[in-house]
Amino acid sequence: MTDIAKSCWFLTGATASGKSKTSLELAKLINAEIISLDSMAIYRGMDIGTAKPPVAERGDVPHHLIDIRDPNETFSTSQYRDAALELIESIRGKGKEVLFVGGTALYLKALLRGMFEGPPADWEFRKQVEKEIEDSGGEFLHERLQMIDPVAAHNIHPNDHRRIIRALEVFSTTGKPISHWQMEFDDPTPAEECRVFAIRHQREILHERIEQRVGAMFEAGLIDEVKGLLEKHGELSHTAAQAVGYREVIEHLNGQHTEEETRELVLIRTRRFARHQETWFRNLVECRWVELEADFDPQSVASEIVALASS
Repeated sequence: MTDIAKSCWFLTGATASGKSKTSLELAKLINAEIISLDSMAIYRGMDIGTAKPPVAERGDVPHHLIDIRDPNETFSTSQYRDAALELIESIRGKGKEVLFVGGTALYLKALLRGMFEGPPADWEFRKQVEKEIEDSGGEFLHERLQMIDPVAAHNIHPNDHRRIIRALEVFSTTGKPISHWQMEFDDPTPAEECRVFAIRHQREILHERIEQRVGAMFEAGLIDEVKGLLEKHGELSHTAAQAVGYREVIEHLNGQHTEEETRELVLIRTRRFARHQETWFRNLVECRWVELEADFDPQSVASEIVALASS
């Protein structure tokens, strides 16, 4: 994994930060092909809510690991990592650089440090915990994790129910805390030896960009997109159905929220998701931050990143 951390390029950042446009300019400068680092871009038909760059806007830069699964299928982090490793060899065989682009922190960490794959999902266990959340709220989850795995509890935000449930599930299945299993994959490469760049804006600017994006998604037909996916596939996979935007629209279609309430929920949860992303990236010491202005020029930012990598 050290080789990947040192030899591949990475461009990450919170949702709506401007990764896609910057990545096209960066890929041209370094003669790279792009591998998506987005856990929702893998799903066919989930286009509007994931802000997936349309084919026409990808220019002459090949993109990989986009639209490779139907949204009623599952796709794990380990499957992603295996697919990415194969692509790295293929792209390098063409004499090109590899540029990973996206905001899925788990994917990024798995590539930079390797990963503890752990036992397969125990869906009965998860359903039981999720029912407890419905009945009693989710406050108890973090307290339960604190009792069995204080290290994991310290590293996982109390509102990050998905990761807490996985930590509880690993302990239930293996009898050992997930932090114990993950220790061997917690040896980062110094940032100056990597080419891992995270772009970010001041909080108020990012919030404005998120608000614009959420508004544009609904105007582009997000509700109709979700409705069509459900009609075609019956239901989305557990992972796909939890994607911000899709989860709220599914709730709307089930009669839980009005359209106006749904828009507001998507906005609130997207902002929360962006905060969680930035927390993740701060904890990955391999990342070097690139600060952006509100009216940033993607070409200039790409040139700045190349200069930083050479310094």
